[in-house]
Amino acid sequence: MGVSLTPSAAKHVAGQLASRGKGLGIRLGVTTSGCSGMAYVLEFVDEVQPEDQVFEDHGVKVVIDPKSMVYLDGTELDYVREGLNEGLQFRNPNVSAECGCGESFTV
Repeated sequence: MGVSLTPSAAKHVAGQLASRGKGLGIRLGVTTSGCSGMAYVLEFVDEVQPEDQVFEDHGVKVVIDPKSMVYLDGTELDYVREGLNEGLQFRNPNVSAECGCGESFTV
């Protein structure tokens, strides 16, 4: 299945990469954290490792390490604006529960 970006997420990420002036795309991963057990990690990526999986959607590359792929397969990233808040939203079909603050999740 992989990981995908909506057009608005791709536009946002491409703009951030352009502002940064370098980068191949973004790295999406998970780490143990928060009250539900896992949290998303998102950072710019300048170099792809041999074991990484790379997905490209709307011209933007998303890089994922093999350990994180188990938890992220099928995830869609969207960029949303709700009132004064805006940011990337993760639509992960593997999530079984999320904490009340939205910072962590359980698979």
